[in-house]
Amino acid sequence: YNVCIMAYGQTGSGKTYTMLGPQLEENFVFFTEDESELGIIPRATQEVFRLISEKPPGSYWVEVSVVQVYNNDIFDLLAKDSCGKVFGVKRDIVTTREGRSDVPLLTHETVENASEFLHLVSKGLQLRVRHPTLVHAHSSRSHLVVTLTITTVISGDNFGTSWEDEQISQRLDKEVSGTFPQKMRDNKSTSSSRASSPAQLEATEKLKQVKTRLQLVDLAGSECVGMSGVTGAALRETSFINRSLSALADVLGAIAEQRPHVPYRNSKLTHLLQDSVGGDAKLLVMLCISPDQKYLTESMQSLGFGTRARQVQRGQAKKKNFPVQSKAK
Repeated sequence: YNVCIMAYGQTGSGKTYTMLGPQLEENFVFFTEDESELGIIPRATQEVFRLISEKPPGSYWVEVSVVQVYNNDIFDLLAKDSCGKVFGVKRDIVTTREGRSDVPLLTHETVENASEFLHLVSKGLQLRVRHPTLVHAHSSRSHLVVTLTITTVISGDNFGTSWEDEQISQRLDKEVSGTFPQKMRDNKSTSSSRASSPAQLEATEKLKQVKTRLQLVDLAGSECVGMSGVTGAALRETSFINRSLSALADVLGAIAEQRPHVPYRNSKLTHLLQDSVGGDAKLLVMLCISPDQKYLTESMQSLGFGTRARQVQRGQAKKKNFPVQSKAK
């Protein structure tokens, strides 16, 4: 199942610090000396790769994408120009025939460890839109969505069993040479050059790829115009931010009340997060609250959002046994 972790709260309440931890403002490099100060994004990534390191090697790969939702438009923060320089490219979002949300042409970079991942995120952060306000000098004007897509290759016979089954790794040798990214194939053994027996071919036909997403979201802060004092373009940004956060609250409300229709498409943000918020996905919302008395109204609004999120009731996620297609098909 998919997982989404997001930080919600008013501008200046500590969402970016919660998700990313302390950073060098000039180049957005992550601090790693003090482990206790790491944010959710580097912590979650380190834990993912720690868990993967305990599994049979060569049976997975991890891809990362970094996007920002700015003024209800989606921008790919890992796209590169002809010179290889990273720059934001506007992308569209669609719903596939299977009912899943997808961003065509979105850049997915393969990473093998947490350091490579954090390096890519740092590049994307340099393009994130920021604007000073009376409340926060470095106010984020867009929603940041960092997605880890973890692809696991398992056999049809063992679909639903644990990764610890060593037979899975043995069955992958031939298929991996043509399926995995070049970066992963280079590290794979040359056992695929051996002659394949009928049993090996049958095992190859029963291989299945399972993709799961971990989406880590640093939402832009909700704000009261009277408090932030924004005008012009920044005022327009505030309007889009508050509307998208309202759409997110509507989605959680519809899920909590088990309505037949959930309005994911009312905002690009909710449309993008559809697969990690709806269905049997797991969602963790962290509320960032300002202790200042003058922000009491905004704090109560944030707590109201959290109350709505807590009303969402889900049972244990169920594994989906997809039909395994034969090699002929």
